[in-house]
Amino acid sequence: MILNRYEQMIARRYLLPGKGEGFIFLVASISLVAVMLGVAALIVVMSVMNGFRAELFDKIVGLNGHAVIQGYGGRLDNWQAIAAAARNTPGVTQATPLIEQPLLATYQGRVEAALIRGMTEHDIRDNPSLKSKLVGGSLDAVRAGSGKVAIGSRLAENLGVTVGDTISVINPAGRSTPFGTVPRQLPYEIGAVFEIGIYDYDKAFIILPMQDAQTLLLLGDKVGMVEVQTDDPDRVQQILAPLAKQVQGKALVIDWRQMNSSLFEALQVDRVVSFVILSLIILVAVFNILSSLIMLVRAKTRDIAILRTMGASRSSLLRIFVTVGLAIGTMGTLAGTVLGFIILFFRQGILDGVQFLTGQQIWDPSIRFLTTLPSKPDPVEIIGICVMSIGFSFLATLYPALKAANTDPVQVLRYE
Repeated sequence: MILNRYEQMIARRYLLPGKGEGFIFLVASISLVAVMLGVAALIVVMSVMNGFRAELFDKIVGLNGHAVIQGYGGRLDNWQAIAAAARNTPGVTQATPLIEQPLLATYQGRVEAALIRGMTEHDIRDNPSLKSKLVGGSLDAVRAGSGKVAIGSRLAENLGVTVGDTISVINPAGRSTPFGTVPRQLPYEIGAVFEIGIYDYDKAFIILPMQDAQTLLLLGDKVGMVEVQTDDPDRVQQILAPLAKQVQGKALVIDWRQMNSSLFEALQVDRVVSFVILSLIILVAVFNILSSLIMLVRAKTRDIAILRTMGASRSSLLRIFVTVGLAIGTMGTLAGTVLGFIILFFRQGILDGVQFLTGQQIWDPSIRFLTTLPSKPDPVEIIGICVMSIGFSFLATLYPALKAANTDPVQVLRYE
């Protein structure tokens, strides 16, 4: 909005407190702070929600792939042909065999539920979710026939083991004997400890080479599923649609959305609800701007009448009061953006400080899935929040600005 010199001067004077106008200035200051807090809250919450979804997606998909071809009954016959068909499907970048089976792990009398995961040696060594998250040992030690495994950090903590210790894995579906089924129990040395950052994985996963998993589970040459990676995870259903028809009746194709549908849908709903609720803070602040401008117009009625008699036009007064309101909203929005980025930068320290002061574990990994508070600011989203805040501020200025512009100087100055 372009103002001439005298309009700029009057707008600046109305932004600063005059004699006897301390209350109006206080209300305007509260409006600015409210806009700042609303914008900061929206930026922080939306960035954390984006980061939460991105971290979950990267870690879940990074370890589980974009989809799996799962055999009926947990066993996939003729998996080599299915894996070859998957690799030949346009859009598929990788297809590897996989075994997953819930079993029990023991160490010196401690027993924990574990999820046995059999992977090829190449996948174990080169999987980015494992390679970059090691806290002890080496993945190179986890080789077929070595009797060594990699386990999650939480599971290692619960069992009280570290690299070099030997745990026992119990398979209840053991061999049949004249005296009944005897559970199969095999010892494995801890070759590596990893911490992916997802609590459910870190507290349960035991990763071992494919051949060792087949021996433990008595699968022979069979596997549980084939893991598939695609070049576009958002189009995984369309990419794998031809493959799903080929394996129909033999296996099921389950993509990452189906495997984690309830989690990602809950995140999306929570994201929308949080945005709507926190937007109300900005709306309340905008009403404060409206009330402060109405009080300013009433306090400056005589000045407005004098300006009109001196030749000020209605459009000139309209621009002045719109500028005053927009200045409050814009300064609050900019301050809120800066405050939001400061909070995001120190988010983990702030969280730890609040937990220390309250004595409560606000961020429980067993509930939140992730061990740390994530963040991923979206520039488009932040610009949208700022535009919404300034737009609400502009709308709030219209009524008092029109009221000031329509002031009748004859009626105001009649008894002066």
